[in-house]
Amino acid sequence: MISVDGLVRTYGDFTAIDNVSFKIGQGEIVGLLGHNGAGKTTIMKMLTGFLEPTDGSITVDGLDINREREAIQRKIGYLPENCPVYPEMTVIDYLNYAAALHGVSETERLSRVREAIAKTELSGKATQLINTLSRGYRQRVGVAQSLLHHPDILILDEPTNGLDPSQVQHMRDLIREVAQHATVILSTHILQEVQAICDRVIIIRAGKKVMDSRMEELRSAHRLLVTVQAEPGKVDAALKEVAVVQSVEQLANDDNRQSYALEFRDQAEPQQCAPAVASALLGQGCALYAMQPEQRTLESIFLETAAQ
Repeated sequence: MISVDGLVRTYGDFTAIDNVSFKIGQGEIVGLLGHNGAGKTTIMKMLTGFLEPTDGSITVDGLDINREREAIQRKIGYLPENCPVYPEMTVIDYLNYAAALHGVSETERLSRVREAIAKTELSGKATQLINTLSRGYRQRVGVAQSLLHHPDILILDEPTNGLDPSQVQHMRDLIREVAQHATVILSTHILQEVQAICDRVIIIRAGKKVMDSRMEELRSAHRLLVTVQAEPGKVDAALKEVAVVQSVEQLANDDNRQSYALEFRDQAEPQQCAPAVASALLGQGCALYAMQPEQRTLESIFLETAAQ
C-alpha cells in the first residue's frame, strides 16, 4: 500500500530526515514514535504530499507522489497535530464544507457527515460553534473530517490530545474499526496507545529510522526468567546440563530465592527451552518457584533506542 525508499528532507545544512525507508501494507495499524523533533511530523507531511522530499521516493497504491500527488491525497484522511478547524463555524457546517473539499458529492454529503458525527460521538455538539467546544471535542471534529471521504489511508498526528480516558478508549475502538478497511499510521507520545492498538512500531531518532518491528517481536526478549530456591552450585550444575543455555544472569536474591535470566543459543525460543531447564533444575534438587519468558515494555524499548 505505502512504500517509502531513501526518504530525505533537508533545510539548508540541517537534515531533518535522513535516508528513511519502510513499507506499510493494507490494514496495518502502524505507530510512528520518536522524541520531539525526531522527524515524525515531517515524515507525515511528506506522506500526505504537503511537503516535498529533498530526495527519495514515496509510492501509495502504485502511485508516485511526485507525479500523482492529488490522486494520492484523495486516498488519505489526515489529522495534523494542531487540528486546524474554522472556529466560527458550527460542527455540522464545518464537516459539510470539509466533505465538499474532499470531493464528496452533494447527494452523499449529508449521509457522510451524519456517519462521521456518529462515529466520533459528536451528535450532541453538531449545532454548536467550534470555538465553544473543549479541546477534546475539537479533536473529535478533526478526526471526523478525516473520515468523511472513506479514505484508504488514515494518518493521525497525536489523535488523543485533550481526550479524557473514556474518549481515549472510544478513539482506540474507532481506529480499530477504520483499520478493517484502511491503513492507519498513528503518531503519539503516549506509548500506552501504541501498545493498545498498533500492530507495528517504527521508531525515528534524529531523522533516522532506528527500529521497525511488529509489536509481538518487540515484546519478546528471548530470555527465560527463572526463580528457584537452591544452593548456587546446584543451579550452576543444573544449567550446565542444558546445552542450549548460552548465558546466565543473576537478577535478584531475596528470601533465600534466586532469580536468573537465561539466554539461549541460536535465538532459541524460551518456551521451547523451558521444559529442559525445569527438568535439569528439579533433577539437581532445586525448588522451582517461577518460570516465564521475559516481556519487555514499549517504554523500555523506546529508552533503549534513545540511548543508542
